Amino acid sequence: MLELAQNIDILGNLCGVLNFMGQPTSRTPVVFLRESTGLVKSVSLLDSISLNISNMSAGAALGIIGLTMISIPATTAASTNLALASVIAFVLSIPQIIVYTMMTRRMPRTGGDYVWISRNLGGMFGSSISFMGYTLETLAYLALISLSAVFAIGSVGLFFNPTSSTFFGLAVPSTVPGATPVLQFALGSLIFAILIAINIFRPKFGYKLVSGLIVVGVVGLILAIFTLLAAGKTGVENYMNNVIAGGNASSPLTYNNIVSQASANARTFSLSATIFMLPFFAIFVYPWLNAAPAVASEIKGKNAVKWNVPVSATVVFALVTGAFAAMYYAGGFTFINAALANSTLVFDYSFNFWTLAMGVANNTAIAWFLGISWILWNVAVLAYGIIVFSRYLFAQAFDRFLPTRLATISQKFGSPYIAHVIDLVITVALIGAAAYLYGSLQALFAAVIASMIYFFFVGITAVVYANGKGRGPGRLTLSISGALMAAVFLFLISQFLSNPTIWGTPVVAFGVQGYVFAYLYVAGSFIAGLIIYAASMSYHRRKGIDITLAYKEIPPE
Repeated sequence: MLELAQNIDILGNLCGVLNFMGQPTSRTPVVFLRESTGLVKSVSLLDSISLNISNMSAGAALGIIGLTMISIPATTAASTNLALASVIAFVLSIPQIIVYTMMTRRMPRTGGDYVWISRNLGGMFGSSISFMGYTLETLAYLALISLSAVFAIGSVGLFFNPTSSTFFGLAVPSTVPGATPVLQFALGSLIFAILIAINIFRPKFGYKLVSGLIVVGVVGLILAIFTLLAAGKTGVENYMNNVIAGGNASSPLTYNNIVSQASANARTFSLSATIFMLPFFAIFVYPWLNAAPAVASEIKGKNAVKWNVPVSATVVFALVTGAFAAMYYAGGFTFINAALANSTLVFDYSFNFWTLAMGVANNTAIAWFLGISWILWNVAVLAYGIIVFSRYLFAQAFDRFLPTRLATISQKFGSPYIAHVIDLVITVALIGAAAYLYGSLQALFAAVIASMIYFFFVGITAVVYANGKGRGPGRLTLSISGALMAAVFLFLISQFLSNPTIWGTPVVAFGVQGYVFAYLYVAGSFIAGLIIYAASMSYHRRKGIDITLAYKEIPPE
């Protein structure tokens, strides 16, 4: 035990090397790093809604669905109903919508759910579980979306130039012959680096960029839905028979051949198969309501704080469910499921919601706009993630859990630039790991279990808060919603663990299952959080500061 204590002291000293050099000049140590965050209220209602819509990644999910469907059992893929799965996933998210709305109104602070969980479940556990469940998990997710953006660029390019080896190399995983992981890594890293630079040097523009990108993405998605509805079955058949199959009636990629080759189960809806797909929606869509709450102290107006979560959740629900419903309406249940699970269509033609809408549009200008909308939606997810990740890092440094230099705000640009640089370095490393080692962006799915665990404890936090500090008629509502939210995420965690090769990766690296590395990343993040907390507590104790006091108070704005 003595040796452990000495090691913690050493870590505390290392933590101190990175700490904010300008400690308060007052002889009386303060609880928080300073009396105000230094951030300003510049986030409008549109910005806050756009942040959450970006967080919910609908556009990216609709582009990745094919890569997911080919990885699940054939009978499951054939009989799942993606539109109904979206409805079920949204219904299951309603308790979380209530929790995030109510808790944001009660504690509108930078860091959002990190503040709630650390003030109700204790500083050491709350900080560590947040560090694992959102701070570091976000970096894995941003790496996933960076590769998704590259995939979108390659797919759109391949749509307009089917013989291009360059675009094909961007559009397929590195396990597929012809893929170019070097170019995938370089392009994904470049996009991410540009967005980081924007948020360092023009932080106010960072919010507006998210809003602008999402507006274009949403308009494009709505246009894609109506394009599919207008084309109907005739449009899908013409696209498959004349474009994909090249008019060759004997081709296995004609509409009728795809339908006829589908298993008999494709004509039979299965509720269990539909429920099986819920982790897909958990990875991309409905749980991700925490972006605007994480910047709540920067949101202008009570209405924006009150309505950003329910409005954004409802909008995304309508978009995602409408998109899958439009695919089924136009192509038919049997064809759509079979096509999304057809590896030739998915790899060689990047078949998904976006490319199908582009194909049936029969209009070059519309097809280009849809393709650009798909790409920009992915970029919007990255743009939001950079902002929100820095705010979690900022809040944890403001409490002195992380090195306080991370809460440094550039006097010239008004941005937490050190947090952004750390984001860049780690995310680029994860992009490389996914592109080279695992051979698929799906390898990063497994790391999302960290957030499922985190959201489970956010639900528990709502129950603890409601029964301890809660006041008024909403107390029971918050308590029940928190319990239901925790139950939903406990179920999702079980689904991730039950099918790690699907909601992770079947690839083996260095003789070890790929998803094991993701689980080690998750466990290591939590353990690292515990060690960092102990080191920081030891370091600050010697300076006369008890960091545990910060977790007994709500931080300033």
